[in-house]
Amino acid sequence: MTPLRGMIASGLLSLSPLTALAEIPTDFQAIMKSEVAVGLSDGDLQKWDFSIRPEINMSLSDNIRLTAIGLARIEAADNLEPGRPDQFMRGTMSKRGYIGDIVEVELREFYIDTSIGSSYLRLGKQQIVWGQADGLRVLDVVNPFNYREFILDEFEDRRIPLWSLNLEVPVGDMMAQLVWIPDQTYDQFPETGATFAITSPRFIPTAPAAMPVTLNEVSKPNNFIGDSDVGLRLSAFMSGWDLTLNYLYHYQDRTVLFQSHHNNGVTINPEYHRSHLVGGTFSNAFGSFTLRGEIGYSTDKFFLRPDQDGVHKSGEFSYVLGLDYGGIENSFISVQFFQSIITGYVENIPRDKADNQMTFLVDRDFMNDTLKASLLLIRSLNDGDGVVEVDIEYEMQDNITLTVGADIFYGTKRGLFGQFSHNDRMTLAIEIGF
Repeated sequence: MTPLRGMIASGLLSLSPLTALAEIPTDFQAIMKSEVAVGLSDGDLQKWDFSIRPEINMSLSDNIRLTAIGLARIEAADNLEPGRPDQFMRGTMSKRGYIGDIVEVELREFYIDTSIGSSYLRLGKQQIVWGQADGLRVLDVVNPFNYREFILDEFEDRRIPLWSLNLEVPVGDMMAQLVWIPDQTYDQFPETGATFAITSPRFIPTAPAAMPVTLNEVSKPNNFIGDSDVGLRLSAFMSGWDLTLNYLYHYQDRTVLFQSHHNNGVTINPEYHRSHLVGGTFSNAFGSFTLRGEIGYSTDKFFLRPDQDGVHKSGEFSYVLGLDYGGIENSFISVQFFQSIITGYVENIPRDKADNQMTFLVDRDFMNDTLKASLLLIRSLNDGDGVVEVDIEYEMQDNITLTVGADIFYGTKRGLFGQFSHNDRMTLAIEIGF
């Protein structure tokens, strides 16, 4: 017998790469979902899509675990992101893939988890969540958002995962979280003609009458190291309080629309600018009540102003206070107050110096937790506009969920929510897990 045949016979070469891969402990699951949204004012289809979200979890060793989450979506009604959206705001490795105009594929998350001594490391494409607020953001700005459905998507679906290093290290009685993000990906807004394209003068400059407007290409950061975002969070539990102290040095996820006026019209030069964010969170339970909140101060924020170069630079102080109540069986009630203050306020900014919003949330479970009803109201106290979101979710089987809902906007077109007052809709979704 030859040496090679002997090795085979003894089983030394019996494990091929595929066989070895098959022996890695693996957990696979997927969610298939179809959702329809019909406009209440015109009966038109705002949305009709089919999606599958596969997730694979693999134990590569006793200390290394790999997670991969994908997304494939077919849009039968191509109204949320008509055609192939421009992806200039996404880093090269975070772009979505398209097959025609209605099929998209995306690697949503792809990361490894491991421990190094008493430290914990997550490396790869992921979501990093800071903050305590529901529906409103103060500190939850590490990941950019996709506003294809404005704010009607769940936070987890709105966030755009980024290639990041997320390291947590115990420091005495505290935990230090270090974040490094070399991924130059920023907020994605629907383009003109989309159902939820932004039109409010808070965010879109108003062009002077009869003057042509030229929009130049975006000046986008592209240095892998020099244009990285970095953050640090310290968390601790003290005398019943969960506390964090947060710092983030980052590019703001929205472009600054600098304007230059000349005899031939107006030229808009979009740019991304950096900001320092300093803040913290707190929460504590008092019987059936939970008090929570977050505070943040950002430097070098830009606000539209219809003169000079079209923008005004100022610091912004913002906070949210929330009170949750779970003392009613099968029910959850939450109220929040949010305030944003432009610290260097000047006249002609199309919003007040102190911008105030409130939210009211009620969740209730019925029929042994197989039926869940929820109502969320977000209201601007300054502009008098807002949105009401109602959902009824029925668990038909352990792996099949049917959801019926409605999203109602109200207010004037100048407001953040009122700009979509013509986009009220009914939704129907079915979700199947396997």
